[in-house]
Amino acid sequence: MQSEYVQFARPDRLSSVRKRMNLDWQVCSRARLSRDARFDGKFFIGVIGSGVYCRSICPAPTAKEKNVRYFSSAAAAAEAGFRPCLRCRPECSPGTPAWLGTPNTVSRALRLISENGIDDGGIEGLAQRLGVGSRHLRRLFLQHLGATPMAVAKTRRLHFAKKLIDETTLPMTQVALASGFGCVRRFNAHIRKVYSRTPTQIRRLARQKVIQPENQYLFRLRFRPPYHWQGMLAFLEARAIPGVEVVDQESYVRSISTNGSDGYFEVSLDEKNLGLLVRVQFGDPRSLFFIVERIRSMFDLNADWGTIVQGVRADPLLAEQVEANPGLRIPGCWNGFELATRAILGQQITVKGATSLAARIVKAFGRQFSPGVNLTHLFPSPEVLADANLANIGLPKTRAETIRTLARAVCDGQLTLHGIVASEAILRLREIPGIGKWTAEYIAMRALGEPDAFPSGDVGLLRASGLGCFSDLERRAEAWRPWRAYAAMYLWNIASDPKVGTRALATSKTLKMTRATSSRRHATIIAESRLRDACSKLG
Repeated sequence: MQSEYVQFARPDRLSSVRKRMNLDWQVCSRARLSRDARFDGKFFIGVIGSGVYCRSICPAPTAKEKNVRYFSSAAAAAEAGFRPCLRCRPECSPGTPAWLGTPNTVSRALRLISENGIDDGGIEGLAQRLGVGSRHLRRLFLQHLGATPMAVAKTRRLHFAKKLIDETTLPMTQVALASGFGCVRRFNAHIRKVYSRTPTQIRRLARQKVIQPENQYLFRLRFRPPYHWQGMLAFLEARAIPGVEVVDQESYVRSISTNGSDGYFEVSLDEKNLGLLVRVQFGDPRSLFFIVERIRSMFDLNADWGTIVQGVRADPLLAEQVEANPGLRIPGCWNGFELATRAILGQQITVKGATSLAARIVKAFGRQFSPGVNLTHLFPSPEVLADANLANIGLPKTRAETIRTLARAVCDGQLTLHGIVASEAILRLREIPGIGKWTAEYIAMRALGEPDAFPSGDVGLLRASGLGCFSDLERRAEAWRPWRAYAAMYLWNIASDPKVGTRALATSKTLKMTRATSSRRHATIIAESRLRDACSKLG
């Protein structure tokens, strides 16, 4: 076995990869021995002798410390010559392939890669979208992940192919296309090289017992505990667009359209396996990778709660809520344009009122789609709303024009709400008349997954904080960086508590009195100034 390992995982590659990473082997060792699910996906274990790399929760017998090596990402382990374990299935581990965290550039690059960032222009195109050079981006990836951007993208595609082999009954030709290999021959060769088995042999080992209906796929998407599933559902339920989304106490269902095909997906909690159970009904398997990655982002499954909580619970204002409701995540969205439209509708009105307006837009301009799960429509595309007469559904003229301007900007390619750096998107959004700081930050928070976005002008956040004015809230929020979006979720959670109603009302009255006093004082100063000017003219 030792000779096989030396041939498979070359020592020169192993040492060069290890030099680039900064893993504390003692911390990794304790996490490996404990098999704690909270460390799942934060690092991977290469086992000398078997030549495989495993997750920290692998059920295989524990190897001796001298026979293991630690890697900060699956791609780094693959680059060192290890192959994925067939027992713990590294492709099923939660996201965020980093142990000590990554800089914003690497985190954003990983999000872009999940949205086919490598395919659109290669490494050069990816680096350009991030505003850095390709050599610098490669250096950052090697430093923090132990692998190049291309290696990370290839590993993700390989893991998704393995997931399709294990969890679906798709023919191998469709698995190859869905996972981005292009042709079956290349797919077969790559799987055999990495797993030392053919795709058919791997599927035979999976021993699937349930055959899904045609065009229906079942996936299990893992997360690191804790995960506040009921908090996620409660937030989405209050803002669900009738006809497009259906939310109850156990699941979330919505209609989707991509690459000219329509379908839907349903998400529920798989508490036993620390993951979400996702059922996708879609006719084109080539879109499955995009759909699954978008769902992961939508339900914030890649978040590292252990790191986030350290920055949020340090503030006494949030500490009690964090302890009472651990694992609250940021609800993302399926479509950035849809979320932006919904945010514009929500300006200066209640959540219920905005939902009612969204329902009218869907009914008037959305395309009918009835798959039989209480869904009736697809949300209208930017092309449809660009010239739509929104005044007929009771929308104020200025707000209707803002939505049309947004739709035209998206249609013309002047604005994109996916695969873009949040700071750049915020600037472009605020150039549209009718979109202010609150709306832009809210869109960055939910559509672009920006963890530091903070809609500080939100009245609900101010009421929950108990502070006197928005500037005080912004100053208080500086201590929550770079996790202000998670702090916002906890403040909204506080605001939804009926017990906070009295305090919220008092805060609102205080704020109004402060504004009124300030206005009167300003008027007095102006009047006195005019009086002095008049007196001086009279001599």
